[in-house]
Amino acid sequence: MKNTHNLKIFILEDDTWYGSMLQHYLSLNPDFEVKRFESAKEFFSKLHELPDVVTLDYSMPDMDGDLVLKKIKDSYPNIQVIIISGQEDVGTAINLLKSGAFDYIVKDEDTKDHVWKSLMHLSEINGLKQQVEQLKEQVGKKYDFSKFLIGKSDPIQKVFALIEKASKSNITVSVTGETGTGKEMVAKAIHYNSDKSNKPFVAVNVAAIPKDLIESELFGHEKGAFTGAVTRRIGKFEEANNGTLFLDEIGELDINLQAKLLRALQEREITRVGGNEVVQINARIIVATHRNLLDEVAAKRFREDLYYRLIGLPISLPALRERGTDILLLAKHFVDQFCKENQMEKKSLSEESQQKLLNYPFPGNVRELKSVMELSVVLSDAETIQPENISVQNSNSINNIMAKEKSLKEYEVDIIQYFLDKYDRDVLLVAKKLDVGKSTLYRMIQAGELVTK
Repeated sequence: MKNTHNLKIFILEDDTWYGSMLQHYLSLNPDFEVKRFESAKEFFSKLHELPDVVTLDYSMPDMDGDLVLKKIKDSYPNIQVIIISGQEDVGTAINLLKSGAFDYIVKDEDTKDHVWKSLMHLSEINGLKQQVEQLKEQVGKKYDFSKFLIGKSDPIQKVFALIEKASKSNITVSVTGETGTGKEMVAKAIHYNSDKSNKPFVAVNVAAIPKDLIESELFGHEKGAFTGAVTRRIGKFEEANNGTLFLDEIGELDINLQAKLLRALQEREITRVGGNEVVQINARIIVATHRNLLDEVAAKRFREDLYYRLIGLPISLPALRERGTDILLLAKHFVDQFCKENQMEKKSLSEESQQKLLNYPFPGNVRELKSVMELSVVLSDAETIQPENISVQNSNSINNIMAKEKSLKEYEVDIIQYFLDKYDRDVLLVAKKLDVGKSTLYRMIQAGELVTK
């Protein structure tokens, strides 16, 4: 059966006759695209073309074979390397295979046949990978984001509707919301429901990368661009080519780099740090931030032109406290998931536990809820999780009072109750602390507005 899966092959061999012979022999297969290099320097200058496999002469005069293999694997771990060596040394072969070589072949009269067989094996592996990807695409043509973004409340249903719209085009999407609301989950839902679902999804947390490294991380760098740049490295824009690049916490991007990002988005091209070569890019952009970018623009911390380039289709994620009983749906999901992952018996939430969750404002949103529920499973010795197993801050804490929008009267009650709890229900002391008449407090207690038991 004819192999229909093309392989791009680089031959690194300093012996001109031997390299030419091997190139000619491998080129007899119409599914092999073969290029030959006689020096490591020339080879590494073209490695960004991303061959599928490299046949490497272990005894190159200008660079040791071990080092060549290491440099290939450090920069492009998915490139397969077949070592061809004149040494029949089992120890060397084992060490090279441990370092990531796909095969080790000793030079003799049958070398070209062994290389051919090894390449055919690789071609079959690539073909199987393609089949798996095609099956994934067919089976999961629609990424069921409702399994990951759980909720039935009106606010989250509006988000689902916007995800559907975003998935049908390549419009830039800007996702906003408090920390922990699930901004990356939204980005993945859009990507895996789009026509780019079988292409790369590359996520970059801008806030997590040091200021002096972010440019190299996004745009890549050339060898020698700075101290430590021992070889060329492609950046996240190239890595996400034809797929989706998710830039999380975009509001943290240094103002000096914003101009370069804007140009990359407008021109659909980049230049690696320390280089002159223009690289065309084609990645769908999704950005996210917990900041109000318009406020950042007004404060001169974010470029106005970049803001309008990125705003695209805005999706605002609701805070968990705004999603009502979604809290209970998510809590049950996290409990079930944690029990399954840890091979534990299923656990349920008592009514009192459910009420405790509903009363708590969850400043850390879904991320905090997940941690709270996992801990509650560990702390609970019974099948039912009780309130004492749920470790959250006091829902009447003064730090959380402003988390929910209430009337002035309701805020007044919350504040007084907080101090009654703090000072062991000492009404006279609380009246003194708050400069409130004790008769006012007694009236509120008698009306059931305050609890003293």
